[in-house]
Amino acid sequence: MHGEYKVPGGKLVVVDLEVEGGALLNVRVAGDFFLEPDDAILSINDALEGAPSSTDTAGLAARITAALPESTVMLGLTAEGVGIAVRRALAHATEWSDYDWQLVHVEPQAPALHMALDEVLTAEVAAGRRAPTLRVWEWASPAVVIGSFQSLRNEVDPEGTAKHGMTVVRRISGGGAMFVEPTSTITYSLSVPEALVSGLSFADSYAYLDDWVLGALGDMGIKAWYQPLNDIATDAGKIAGAAQKRMVGPDGGPGAVLHHVTMSYDIDADKMLEVLRIGKEKMSGKGTRSARKRVDPLRRQTGLAREQVIENMIASFRNRYGLAQGHITPAELSRAQELAAAKFSSEEWTARVP
Repeated sequence: MHGEYKVPGGKLVVVDLEVEGGALLNVRVAGDFFLEPDDAILSINDALEGAPSSTDTAGLAARITAALPESTVMLGLTAEGVGIAVRRALAHATEWSDYDWQLVHVEPQAPALHMALDEVLTAEVAAGRRAPTLRVWEWASPAVVIGSFQSLRNEVDPEGTAKHGMTVVRRISGGGAMFVEPTSTITYSLSVPEALVSGLSFADSYAYLDDWVLGALGDMGIKAWYQPLNDIATDAGKIAGAAQKRMVGPDGGPGAVLHHVTMSYDIDADKMLEVLRIGKEKMSGKGTRSARKRVDPLRRQTGLAREQVIENMIASFRNRYGLAQGHITPAELSRAQELAAAKFSSEEWTARVP
């Protein structure tokens, strides 16, 4: 069995192993990390040898930590990262390079249609009819997008949305509200087979699926990191938020994961504060000034045009994993248009949590 895991902000960990009698056997850990002293790698292997194959990530990490000498120095490597690589090997997880990735980047779409496309394309991946897909959104109009479980009245000011001509839609994933203006927002979705995140906890899968974009930001001079559970941040503040939805496959079999991210290229903070009701708990009582400072736009941090930032992000993904130009099929578009009208534009869905 073979498992790989890229430690967020660190290096690749590779584990090869066998299982016999419910125990790990012939465990070999490798990777491009740095580790001192040299024979610490043997201590890691020995710590995992004979461990019950049911041991969770925390248990595997504890075995490794207990076996390492106090003088051990790990760079780009963590005991938990090794444990995750082991769990991914046992789960027969796939890797990014196992797939022929498709890019969907088309003309601007209405907010409700974007919600529907996320659902339809991810369902197609779950059914095995669509290759794993990176979809870069273009917005036809401004919007407020609320999470699946958020209260409409608690999150959105109807007078503010009417004043600024903003459509309010509810997405299928959890998380917080998104304030969207077409030229000020960068949004993308990943629709991926569930096997890609096998062996990862729900929380770990967020950072794993966005490691590529941290690299892309780094290439543009931005040192960014994942801030659990679902934010991408820099020293200047938050620049993006992520959300996920898991879908089962046909007949309840292995499914797919929808992972989408909204990044703030630019932001009209005054307008945002008229449209969104920034909760007191979220702001910890720090007031309007803190609300403005919570998000620090990419425009200021990069000095690049929005289109160039998107182009750089797509190029980074392509260089890492390969990326062919794809499209939305007529059948997918027809189904999405039906969903946009019947579900995502309906008061029943939008106000399902009043």
